Amino acid sequence: TQSAVATVATMLTVQEPSYDFGNVSMAKGNVSRFYTLTNTSSSTIALNKLYTSCMCTQAKLMIGNESYGPFGMPGHGAVLSINATLTPGASATVEVVFDPTAHGPAGVGPISRSIYLESNGARVAELTFKAMVTP
Repeated sequence: TQSAVATVATMLTVQEPSYDFGNVSMAKGNVSRFYTLTNTSSSTIALNKLYTSCMCTQAKLMIGNESYGPFGMPGHGAVLSINATLTPGASATVEVVFDPTAHGPAGVGPISRSIYLESNGARVAELTFKAMVTP
């Protein structure tokens, strides 16, 4: 139901859900960013899928000592299920790695990418970043 999706989506709080890398040089290689998500509800949230909007981006989920991934774009490798839960008040970290060389020499210029986290088929978080890719 639509209301259930909205309820689940408001259960996770993301510190700085958007990030701007600024200028990213292909010559200098990959850049990464950590996003922190907190379960602000009174219910445990099941985390089942993590995937990205582009093959140039990988994401890994970390909860306590457990690590899941890295995961990429659907259709470019398997989007494997995650069997993780986030208890009330607990936090998780998503590490996002962007490879500025993935699109080759034509991949210069402004980019924006998204990372999605799902709970039982509903999107519970969308993380985004942008960059200006230079040679």
